[in-house]
Amino acid sequence: MTSMETTVSPLDPEPGPDLPATLRVPTAGDPARWAAGARDELHTALAEHGAVLVRGLGLRTPADVAAVLGQLGVEPVVEREAFAHRERHAPGVHSSSAWPPNQPMCMHHELSYTLGFPQVLLFACLSEPTTGGTIGLADAAGVLRALPSTLTDRFEREGWLLTRSYNGEIGATVTEAFGTDDRGEVERYCDAHAITYAWQPGGGLRTEQRRSAVVRHPADGQRCWFNQVAFLNEWTLAPEVREYLLDEYGPDGLPFNTRYGDGEAIGEDVVRLINAAYAERTVRPPWWAGDLLLIDNIRTAHSREPYEGPRDVVVAMAAPNGPGTCAPTIEV
Repeated sequence: MTSMETTVSPLDPEPGPDLPATLRVPTAGDPARWAAGARDELHTALAEHGAVLVRGLGLRTPADVAAVLGQLGVEPVVEREAFAHRERHAPGVHSSSAWPPNQPMCMHHELSYTLGFPQVLLFACLSEPTTGGTIGLADAAGVLRALPSTLTDRFEREGWLLTRSYNGEIGATVTEAFGTDDRGEVERYCDAHAITYAWQPGGGLRTEQRRSAVVRHPADGQRCWFNQVAFLNEWTLAPEVREYLLDEYGPDGLPFNTRYGDGEAIGEDVVRLINAAYAERTVRPPWWAGDLLLIDNIRTAHSREPYEGPRDVVVAMAAPNGPGTCAPTIEV
């Protein structure tokens, strides 16, 4: 088995695992062959630290990433309910989301509003931008502890509500999100995934779904702040973007927004509080072309900084959540 040198970067002074572990590949070669030999170490490090950064793997193409994913012994996730366009390279392997490079992607857990969310994420840097573009990481259990109990208790009781309006102009289209343009198929998907829906004049679609904001990790039962309450809320948008969207579509027609589980609006102060808790616990390990970042999607939130220059990042999603683990559904 290929040997690895391991170093650890501390997340914060609190007791517990550090984030992320860093594994260095002594010599570049065949990434898939290396991953096959290092699979046990990778899974052990991921379980212990919540994220693993692999240096010097020499990833150059989406095919390299697909080959590495195939050696890790995890099932690829077929993405549904996407928010932005992606190019599909292979089962479970996509381009990064089309998101304006001058706008940050705030902390979130990938597809945490879906019932089959991926438990494992792989980010491969094929080419780094001129400046910025770093992926930030934050420990979800630490964020939960940092937030006021009055707030987290309410979210734990009620969950959180996600509303979406597919207008064919901003974000993913109905076809991109559901993998079909057949209304019957879309409706059957929504019915099977606890999503209420209403077709709009002109062919648009409005959906609403309630999910848990706090879940227990299936491996150790640790409570984690697992949601996209702040990331998908209107108050996280840049002020000029929010103003434009409100003027264009109205408060009930925003492409996406979040609320408390009972439907009450979430104030700007709460969104700022959540984002501040993330910011205080965020680490931003630098990464370069050829590097691989593995993330436990339940334990670890991630973000993306604004950037300048070309940036080619490939994303792989795997280990779909299933019934009996921590499906983010709730009844009130």
